Amino acid sequence: MAPPAQSQRSPSPSQPSGKGEVSDLKIQLRQLAGSRAPGSDDSKRELFKKVISYMTIGIDVSSLFSEMVMCSATSDIVLKKMCYLYVGNYAKGNPDLALLTINFLQRDCKDEDPMIRGLALRSLCSLRVANLVEYLVGPLGLGLKDGSSYVRTVAVIGVLKLYHISSATCVDADFPAMLKHLMLNDPETQVVANCLSALQEIWSLEASTSEEASREREALLSKPMIYYLLNRIKEFSEWAQCIVLELVAKYVPSDGNEIFDIMNLLEDRLQHANGAVVLATIKLFMQLTLSMNDVHQQVYERIKAPLLTLVSSGSPEQSYAVLSHLHLLVMRAPMLFSSDYKHFYCQYNDPFYAKKLKLEMLTAVANENNTYEIVTELCEYAANVDIPMARESIRAVGKIALQQYDVNAIVDRLLQFLEMEKDYVTAETLVLVKDLLRKYPQWSHDCIAVVGNISSQNVQEPKAKAALIWMLGEYAQDMQDAPYILESLIDSWEDEDSAEVRLHLLTAVMKCFLRRPPETQKALGAALAAGLADFHQDVHDRALFYYRLLQHNVSVAERVVNPLKQAVSVFADTQSSEIKDRIFDEFNSLSVVYQKPSYMFTDKEHRGPFAFSEELGNLSIGVESRNDVVSAQSVEANDKDLLLSTSEREENRAPSGNGSAYSAPSYDASSAPLIASQAPLELIPSINPLPAQAPQTSLAIDDLLGLGLPVASTPAPAPAPPPLKLNAKAVLDPNTFQQKWRQLQISVSQEYSMNPQGVAALTTPQSLLRHMQGHFIQCIASGGQAPNFKFFFFAQKAESSSSTFLVECIINSSTSKAQIKIKADDQSSSEAFSALFQSALSKFGMS
Repeated sequence: MAPPAQSQRSPSPSQPSGKGEVSDLKIQLRQLAGSRAPGSDDSKRELFKKVISYMTIGIDVSSLFSEMVMCSATSDIVLKKMCYLYVGNYAKGNPDLALLTINFLQRDCKDEDPMIRGLALRSLCSLRVANLVEYLVGPLGLGLKDGSSYVRTVAVIGVLKLYHISSATCVDADFPAMLKHLMLNDPETQVVANCLSALQEIWSLEASTSEEASREREALLSKPMIYYLLNRIKEFSEWAQCIVLELVAKYVPSDGNEIFDIMNLLEDRLQHANGAVVLATIKLFMQLTLSMNDVHQQVYERIKAPLLTLVSSGSPEQSYAVLSHLHLLVMRAPMLFSSDYKHFYCQYNDPFYAKKLKLEMLTAVANENNTYEIVTELCEYAANVDIPMARESIRAVGKIALQQYDVNAIVDRLLQFLEMEKDYVTAETLVLVKDLLRKYPQWSHDCIAVVGNISSQNVQEPKAKAALIWMLGEYAQDMQDAPYILESLIDSWEDEDSAEVRLHLLTAVMKCFLRRPPETQKALGAALAAGLADFHQDVHDRALFYYRLLQHNVSVAERVVNPLKQAVSVFADTQSSEIKDRIFDEFNSLSVVYQKPSYMFTDKEHRGPFAFSEELGNLSIGVESRNDVVSAQSVEANDKDLLLSTSEREENRAPSGNGSAYSAPSYDASSAPLIASQAPLELIPSINPLPAQAPQTSLAIDDLLGLGLPVASTPAPAPAPPPLKLNAKAVLDPNTFQQKWRQLQISVSQEYSMNPQGVAALTTPQSLLRHMQGHFIQCIASGGQAPNFKFFFFAQKAESSSSTFLVECIINSSTSKAQIKIKADDQSSSEAFSALFQSALSKFGMS
C-alpha cells in the first residue's frame, strides 16, 4: 500500500516542520505496519531513516514507539538495525514502552539468521531497564550455547551488561561459571577474549563481598590458565592479545626459568605491527625482570628497536603515544639510550608536542661523548621561525649546561643568543644565564660583560626581566651602570604589573645599596616607599622587612641580604621520584601520555574524597593564587609607626642606650645610629634587641634614604561597626557562584580548630548543611567522606542582596581542623562574616 498523497513531502532533517511532521510519520508507519506488498520494505526504510534523522538531531519521536515496533516484523536486516537503534535510545527513558519490545526482541533472538539473533540479543541487553532483567536470563542462556560464534560473542558482553543492571540476577543465574566454561572450551578466540574481559570485571567487583569470587579471581592468575592463554595468543585479535598480556602482567612466576619461558614465548610479539601489542609486551617484560638487574638492562636493549620503529611509523597521534612511553624509559635509564640520540632529532614535519618530548629526551641522554653534537643541533632549532620551538630548544641547551657537560662551549653559545636581537631568544637566554651563574659563579665576568649591554627597556617578559634585575643586584660591583638601570626601573614602578619583578627589584636595590651606597641611596628610598604603598601583600611585606632591617642594623642587613653563597649543585626536580615510579607502574596507559598518575585525572569517583554537584563541575578547587589585596587604610592602621616622623617616634621612647651605625664612604655616620621600629623584629631571632631610645642627634633612616613619608596624626578610635546580619532567604544560582568565585580575591584565609562534639557529629555532609542553614548560611556544593569533607557555602547581607559572601571550607575530621577561604563583594565585612561563620561552626554538634 502506498503512502497517502498528502504525506509525500520529504521533510528536511535539519529543518523539521514540527509536530505535524511527526504525526504524518506516525500515520504512514501505521499504514505500513502490516503490509507485505512488494516494495513495502523500501518505503519502511525511507520512513525509518527520517525517524532516525529526527532522533539524531534531538527531536522527540518517542510517540512513534508502538508503530516502529509493529513495523519491525520483517526479515530485512537493515530495518531491524534501525529499529533496534531507535528502541535502545528510548527504552531507558520510557520503561513502560520498553515492555512492548520484549516480545518481538525475544522472538528475534530465535530467528534463523544468526546476525538477527545477535543484534536482537544485543538490543535486549541494552534496554537498561531494571524491571525487565527477568526477560534477559533466558535469551542470554541460549545465546551462550548458540552455534554461531557471533551470537556467543554478543551474549558474553550481554552477561556483563546484565551484571551492571542487576548483579544478583547475574550471579543467581550462574552466568560467571558459564563464562568460565566457555572461555576454556570455546574454539573462537574472540569469544574467549570477551569471556576473559567480562570475568575480570565481574570477579573484581564481586571479590570485595564474596570469598568465592576472590578465589575465582585468583584462579584466573593460576599457571594452567596463564599458559593456556599464552599458547593461543597468536590466534587472538590485537585487542584480545592486549587483554591477555594485561592479565599475564599480574601473574607472579615461581622462578627465573618460568620468567624466561614466558619471555621466549612472547618474543615475537615485540615485532607486531600494532603498537598497543608491542607496548603491552614491553610492560610485561619490564615487570617480570624488575628484580633482575642484568636481565632488565637486556630488556631495555631489546625493546629499543621496536619502539624507535613505531615512533617513525603511523600517524602523528599514534607516534606520540609511543614516543611518550619511550620518553618515560629514557628518563629512567638515559645512559642506555645515549648512543641513539640521533633518533631524537626533530623532523621538520613533526608536530610541536612531539618535538617537545624529543628535546627532553635529547637533554636526558646528553653526556661527555655526544654533548657537542646535541648542542649543535639544538642551536639550529633556536633560530627556528617557530617561536615555541626556539624557546624550548634554548631551555634544553641550558639544562645540558646545568648537567656539567661541555660548559665552556655552551656558555659561549648562550651568550651568542643574546646577540641575535630577538626578544623571545633574549628572554629565554637571560633566564638560563641566571641559573648558570647560580651554579657556575666563575663565569660571571664573561656573562656580565654581555648582559650589561642589554637595555632593560627591550626586556618585557616578567621572568626575563626578573632574571636581569637579579644579575644587576647580585653583580652590582661589576656592572658600572647597575644603580642607574635599577633607578630607571624604579621610576616605572607603577607601570610594572608583575609582582615577581617588583620583588626582585626590591632585593636588587637593597643589594646594590649595601655595595654602592652613595649611588643607590636615592633609588633605595624610592623603592621602599613604592613597596610600602604596594597593594600586593608579598611586595608590601618585603619592603617593610627591609625597612625595619635597615633601622635595626645595617651590618646585620648586609649579612641577611648579601650572605656568603655557595654554588647551587642540584636544581629541584618538578616531579617527585614517587610520582615517576607511580607513572612507570601504570605503563601502557594514559598516565604515561599525561605524565601524571591516573588518580590525578580520572573521573570524580576516583579523583579523591570530594564529589561535587554537576552544576559546579567547572569550579576551580585548586590552590588559589596569592593575590590578596590590602587597602591603604589597613596599611596605615597596621604600620602607622612607619608614617610617623622621626621626632614623633623619638618622643614616645624612654632614654636608653645607643643604636648601631653604618659608615658610608660619602659621609661620616659614626654618630648616626638608626632608629628601631616600635614593632618587635621577629624575622631575625638571632639579633639582639635595640635599646628603647636613640640619642636625639641620631640620623633617621627616613632622612638617610630620603623617603619623605608623610606625618600622620594619631587617628581617633573608629566607632564599632554594626553587627552583621544575614539574609534568611538568600538565593544564588551555581553559575553566578562560579563566576564570582573566579573574579573575587580571597579576603580571609585561615585554619580553624573545631570542637570535638562538632567533629563527632560530622558523619555525613548533610548534617553540617542543615546546621549552617539555621544560621542563614546556605550550601551550594558539598561532598567527601570521612575523614575529608569539602563544602562551598554562600550568604548575603540582610540589607543588600547584592553583597554576597562565598566560602570554601575543607574539614579534616581526623585532625579536627577546618581550612576556610572567604571571598566577598564587600571585603570590609569579610572579617565580621568570618567571625560569624566560625561562631556557627563552633556550635555544630553542641545541641
